[in-house]
Amino acid sequence: MRTRPSSQHRLPTFTTRNWVGLIIGVVAFCFPLVFTLPGLSTQGHRMLAIFLLAIVFWVSEAIPLVATAMVVILLEVLLISTSAILPVDESALPASDYYAALAHPVIILFLGGFLLAYGAAKYGLDRNLAAVMLRPFQGSGRLTVLGLMLISALLSMFMSNTATTATMFAVVIPILAVMPTARSRAGLALAIPVAANIGGIGTPVGTPPNAIAIGALADAGIHVSFLQWMVFAVPLMLVVLAFGWWLIVTMFIPPATPVELHLDPDFDQSVPARIFYIVAGLTVVLWMSEPIHGISASTVGLIPVAILLATGVVGAKELGELQWSVLWLVSGGIALGVGVGASELDAWLLGSVNWAGLPAMVLIAALALLGLGMSNVISHSAAANLLVPLTLTLGTASAAGSTQLTIIVALACSLGMALPISTPPNAIAYATGEVPVKHMGQVGILVGLFGTLLLALAMPTVLGWLV
Repeated sequence: MRTRPSSQHRLPTFTTRNWVGLIIGVVAFCFPLVFTLPGLSTQGHRMLAIFLLAIVFWVSEAIPLVATAMVVILLEVLLISTSAILPVDESALPASDYYAALAHPVIILFLGGFLLAYGAAKYGLDRNLAAVMLRPFQGSGRLTVLGLMLISALLSMFMSNTATTATMFAVVIPILAVMPTARSRAGLALAIPVAANIGGIGTPVGTPPNAIAIGALADAGIHVSFLQWMVFAVPLMLVVLAFGWWLIVTMFIPPATPVELHLDPDFDQSVPARIFYIVAGLTVVLWMSEPIHGISASTVGLIPVAILLATGVVGAKELGELQWSVLWLVSGGIALGVGVGASELDAWLLGSVNWAGLPAMVLIAALALLGLGMSNVISHSAAANLLVPLTLTLGTASAAGSTQLTIIVALACSLGMALPISTPPNAIAYATGEVPVKHMGQVGILVGLFGTLLLALAMPTVLGWLV
């Protein structure tokens, strides 16, 4: 008698949504290959097919997001590179240009950030820092929420927002137990994912959309340093964070809510931990002083990887626990941008609409709101992957400017936080059972709209001064 195979060896079950996404994606892919569009080259038709497939697959999640990223690179190599299985013209790029997206400087930068985040969790640095920094915020519920949000945002600037949220909830669970009402518990639980999402916009390593934007700008010959990004993103982050705190405490935390914290930091004093503290501190200092020493942020990101592996502070086997799927997803977005430019699909899209006739403010607001809307229903990375390749070209036809438009749209893609599916921090908060979807939606929509409108109205002027 044959036994049934173990469940761990079975293929994932496809839902109706998966099948619908697959069918629509294949139809969208075939459309430009079957029908001729005026003014679009052969390679442009093929790239449009890839782009439409990516849109449908990333929106519907017909297959895993990272799988779509790899499919994009594979199809670009097979259809529009010099190694294509079909004839291409002389403007085609070699396959190595698309494979290079997997080791793009931005990927190396993020790799360094991920390794530092992993080390911080391994040696308890994140929790101990949170415990130390929360001490001044005891006694008042509203003050405690402020402290939690400031610390979550700060950690999220250098760690993934998912890791930050998981870390902070480990600290917060005892605090939730002493909150007097279900509504105040919901507010406290909501404060962490909101702050983690907002904090990620502050640095290039804070969230994947930042990396996608910086990578696209770098490929266009526009360099944005680590410090430059922080100079214009951190003030925005602080204003949106202050609004988020005010909104949460106004809606959920009465003024007289008492909270007593009993947090005792216990820093690891072992030699490996001390080495990690020194390397992490040095890396952050080098990132923020790039204009002084001239070492690129990506090269600095490789320093902790080399030192921590060489000293055994982080083992080679532990590398497998990093978020490689996120790195590959960002790579897919970079490759998509390369293909859109190489096939001149961007020029064709540019010529199809009189973008120059649109006021800069209208174009910025429309694309920022589109980024916000998309990032509420698909991953922030996927939304940025789809929009950033277009912003570089659209910006050249508008007074908005490519750099401004690309950065603003990338930041808007990090503000989607209205649903449990919008971002992993939201899912973690929802999983506690303390946060109703209605409350998450109310706060997420209002904070997202506030941040996006601030981006559209104020950031063009700020970026004009700095870039």
